[in-house]
Amino acid sequence: LLTLVFWKFIRSRRSSQRAVLLVGLCDSGKTLLFVRLLTGLYRDTQTSITDSSAAYKVNNNRGTNLTLIDLPGHESLRLQFLERFKASARAIVFVVDSAAFQREVKDVAEFLYQVLLDSIGLKNTPSFLIACNKQDITMAKSAKLIQQQLEKEINTLRVTRSAAPSTLDSSSTAPAQLGKKGKEFEFSQLPLKVEFLECSAKGGRGDAGSADIQDLEKWLAKIA
Repeated sequence: LLTLVFWKFIRSRRSSQRAVLLVGLCDSGKTLLFVRLLTGLYRDTQTSITDSSAAYKVNNNRGTNLTLIDLPGHESLRLQFLERFKASARAIVFVVDSAAFQREVKDVAEFLYQVLLDSIGLKNTPSFLIACNKQDITMAKSAKLIQQQLEKEINTLRVTRSAAPSTLDSSSTAPAQLGKKGKEFEFSQLPLKVEFLECSAKGGRGDAGSADIQDLEKWLAKIA
């Protein structure tokens, strides 16, 4: 009986978490993804300095609603906004600019490292997706390559960041570092499942064309 009550409590806690946080560096395409998911339309966007949120009706038979929250990607703001919203997160979508990834890999990995540490430290671990955006651009890197390079970069970061102070509160259960000690870092070592997919908020046929976000919509339906 106690087990049943505890399971119902955990389930109700989980069902009350309806927020999906869109995070990433500036110009990764978070805001356009946010607009596309909500309206299906293209819109010129600019760098966000505050959060935007809206109800999103999931594409499934249950007619479930989630709350999409687009968080600023500016270096001076992103951790502050993550701290504010992370406890309500059912899922985190970390958006990567696949076309600029080669030159931004260190910055992407540093921010991702902190987001993953924060996520693992939460009482209810969120679903986690890395959305490799801007696949319509010729020079875009594939999700597989992005995953491999991020694993290498995080492996290096573990040495330099393990002694650094975390943004997490003292009640957190986050580990001192990501992955398994003595082994090369892989996302599969984490206590939460990190998934990757490719998408394009702009689409391959110009601004008026439709976006390539079907896999993202399916993922949101799965985790809702």
